[in-house]
Amino acid sequence: MDSQTHYATLTDVFHDVFDDDTIVVTPELTASDVDEWDSLRHIRLVAAIEKKYGLSFSAAEIGRLKNVGQFVSLIEAKSAR
Repeated sequence: MDSQTHYATLTDVFHDVFDDDTIVVTPELTASDVDEWDSLRHIRLVAAIEKKYGLSFSAAEIGRLKNVGQFVSLIEAKSAR
């Protein structure tokens, strides 16, 4: 799967988790860009992404992420294993 496909997939996940079809998922997107992105939604988002991709992320891996672009890089790295 290429990066563009990951962003399309993540857009669907974000729309579902945040119940907001106006969110545009870009590499630079951060929690401060989405009003409803609080700690509970963050957990729901990570869980939804894990389920969608069949991957598991450690708390340390998630804690190091600064934006969605870094999340896509992590997904790609884990998917390649």
